[in-house]
Amino acid sequence: MTTDDRQPRSINESGASNFSEKPEKEEDLPSNIEDEPEVDVEKQQSPSPALAAASDEENDPNLITWSGPDDPENPMNWPKSKKWLVTMVLGSVTFVCTFASSVFSTATVITSEKFHVSTEVMTLGTSLFVLGFAWGPIVWGPFSELFGRKTPLFAAYFVFAIFNIPVAVAQNVETIMICRFLSGFFACAPLVIVGGTLADFWDPVDRGVAMCFFTGATFIGPTMGPIIGGFITQSSLGWRWTAWITLIMTAFFGIIAVFIIPETFAPVILQQRAKRIRFETKNWAIHAKHDEKEIDLKEILTKYLTKPFVMMAQEPILLLMTLYMALIYGLIYLCFEAFPISFQEQRGWNGGVGALPFISLMVGVILGLIVTGYLTKTRFARKLKQEGRVVPEERLIPMIIGGAALPIGLFWFGWTSSPGISPWPQIIAAAPIGFGVILIFLQGLNYIIDCYLWQANSAIAANTFVRSWVGAGFPMFASAMFHKLGVPWATSLLAFLCVALFPVPVLFYIYGAKIRKMSKFSPY
Repeated sequence: MTTDDRQPRSINESGASNFSEKPEKEEDLPSNIEDEPEVDVEKQQSPSPALAAASDEENDPNLITWSGPDDPENPMNWPKSKKWLVTMVLGSVTFVCTFASSVFSTATVITSEKFHVSTEVMTLGTSLFVLGFAWGPIVWGPFSELFGRKTPLFAAYFVFAIFNIPVAVAQNVETIMICRFLSGFFACAPLVIVGGTLADFWDPVDRGVAMCFFTGATFIGPTMGPIIGGFITQSSLGWRWTAWITLIMTAFFGIIAVFIIPETFAPVILQQRAKRIRFETKNWAIHAKHDEKEIDLKEILTKYLTKPFVMMAQEPILLLMTLYMALIYGLIYLCFEAFPISFQEQRGWNGGVGALPFISLMVGVILGLIVTGYLTKTRFARKLKQEGRVVPEERLIPMIIGGAALPIGLFWFGWTSSPGISPWPQIIAAAPIGFGVILIFLQGLNYIIDCYLWQANSAIAANTFVRSWVGAGFPMFASAMFHKLGVPWATSLLAFLCVALFPVPVLFYIYGAKIRKMSKFSPY
């Protein structure tokens, strides 16, 4: 077991066959596309990475690979019960991080009075946290490819937990703002890493269902934040406990995660195996492929900092999808300012009860995830089995449905907001908003990944950077817009923007294949 002579030549480090006809290209997030060179694989005449890897194994008897297709240490071979357990724990970690992004929004008014600043200034407590998300792919993406998933995930998660303490005991605005930004920067590690982690051990179809669970956590977390935070700030505990409860939840789920989540990145697992065998055999030549990988700062900066914006300027698919998704992302965080205005200021509800309409938004998100999961297990699975692949444009069908539902929900929400009208129609209207948001966001993300495959790290980095800035900016003008225009017209303005961008997925559903053929970065 100390050399590759015991390994079948058809098995590579990811556990997949080197001679499979189609590359996998399901719902991976930024850090999931490992070690493949960023080239146009169908337009460039050169040996495949798989054949090159096989040649390396034949020429190097000290190279450690999997012991066979059924190697128990290969995450792809884990039992489904273990895969789902790890998936649920990863989802809980992600939930806490996104919960933290919005829970402070309920303390905006109270803290503005305490520190004698405007509510717009205290809204920065939410905006700066989201702004921290913008820089995540630049750091956590490369770290997860160099050092594996587990180490950067837990290192960042631990620091995120620590930065909740200064917020809880803060005696000035500056402390809150700085620590909220740093909390967001470290809290975004699960958002960057977990998608790739799921790709490490799920097959394409089941990965789609697992991704629904993960994406649900990223959206349910922010909607739960105002609900729990609203009751906390109205209670005797006070606003500081929005940070303490986040710390407690982070510690609780973090302790569970440490014992449940193993390393899942195949190259690092093989690297650890090689290290163990070196010490057992005293053969210091034994190594894994990942040991040969050097840290290239220039490559990292190009991949995560320069290339994303080059792609944004040259790729109409990436540009328009990013604009649409940025609007959706900003809309979610704008709701954390708009809902209190509508339900608390206009209807006179207290902070706790006034946040309960977010449950309707959450129900819509869950319904959207159910639709996505059903399509993944039926339509997508059937096409994958029959044709060996699913064309990227298949992702756009649910996105078009979500794009139609979202403006309907917004118009409905806005024009039933009068205090003279029963609150139930307005509360119910939040469901199609959540339904539309999750379908647009999830399928837009999947479409970008499917279009760019091995270039997807750079594409998602650009997408994340832009939408995080928009998500941070929207809450800053939400209060002024809703107070000056009123809830009906302010919400209608957002609905008109959604209507204006609705043709984007329709356009790409019709012409996407032709546009991809002209792309420098798409392998199609």
